[in-house]
Amino acid sequence: MNKPTFLTTGGAGFIGSNFIRFMLSNYKDSIKVINLDSLTYAGNLENLSEIDHLPNYRFIKADICDEQAVDYIFLNNDIDFCVHFAAESHVDRSIKDPSVFVKTNVLGTVNLLNAAKKHWQTGTGFKSGKKFVQVSTDEVYGSLGAEGYFTEKTPLAPHSPYSASKASADMLVQSYFDTYGFPMNITRCSNNYGPFQFPEKLIPLVINNARAGKPLPVYGDGKNVRDWLYVEDHARAIDLVARKGTPGEVYNVGGHNELQNIEIVKIILDSLGSSHDLITYVEDRLGHDRRYAIDASKIKSELGWEPETSFGVGIKRTIEWYLKNNGWLKNAASGDYLKYYERMYGGTNP
Repeated sequence: MNKPTFLTTGGAGFIGSNFIRFMLSNYKDSIKVINLDSLTYAGNLENLSEIDHLPNYRFIKADICDEQAVDYIFLNNDIDFCVHFAAESHVDRSIKDPSVFVKTNVLGTVNLLNAAKKHWQTGTGFKSGKKFVQVSTDEVYGSLGAEGYFTEKTPLAPHSPYSASKASADMLVQSYFDTYGFPMNITRCSNNYGPFQFPEKLIPLVINNARAGKPLPVYGDGKNVRDWLYVEDHARAIDLVARKGTPGEVYNVGGHNELQNIEIVKIILDSLGSSHDLITYVEDRLGHDRRYAIDASKIKSELGWEPETSFGVGIKRTIEWYLKNNGWLKNAASGDYLKYYERMYGGTNP
């Protein structure tokens, strides 16, 4: 029996690399993983250094916007699951240059859909056992007031170029199911945290700056609320959706950990023994959504998933990981991680 093959796009990024490590740790050599990543600024192969020697893991440096490269991968590999993480994801960057987000997040997704459809389609439908999982975000739903939660039925109302590009990609994925019967699922997660997160994001940024005694920029009044999900819990949810999710369905994935941004900052400062005087309030982000909160009851009732990691446990693990892996954090913050690919592969595609 052939081992199922997972094509993971953006697998050198934060969530993608955690998903790959989770899958290879839990399924050992009973699966194959192909990691397709163009290694933009947030793609870091050091995230996968512990598994890149495994015979059932392969890295391919390519851009999802490259139609020929994507088609070649599907042509020469029997892909069973395409788990699509690859995306430009930082809201501030999307405000400065929306066009890059449209190209990668929308056109890149279409390229993947077309290649999967081409190679999975039969005369009567699609080959059995195939699944495309679009890993999306709760930001496509827009902003909540003080009450209520996002459900899978919540209308899409994105407020930033980033979330608009993800909503566009989501709708394209859904349209392939509605039009062609294409086997797909969409997951929409709350804010992830954990090891290997690029230090432009809130939690590693605060840890990095606090240790160096640098100011900690906090948007507006710091009272924007986010639901925090430990990244390994997210990886487990994606695995379940890929294998057992009902084709055509959307699944929200949340951590049940609603906290204000300023609360997160203070928790980290207190854990590190750093002064709250480092907190520096800055002008609020344009179009900054006030509150996100996920209703994850559907994935619990249908697939039996729920988060296993409380925020208290998860944030402690996360802080300890960054403290123990100062070399990784230093390389990520300085850009030296980009040299890893040259060291490992000599500038050529493996």
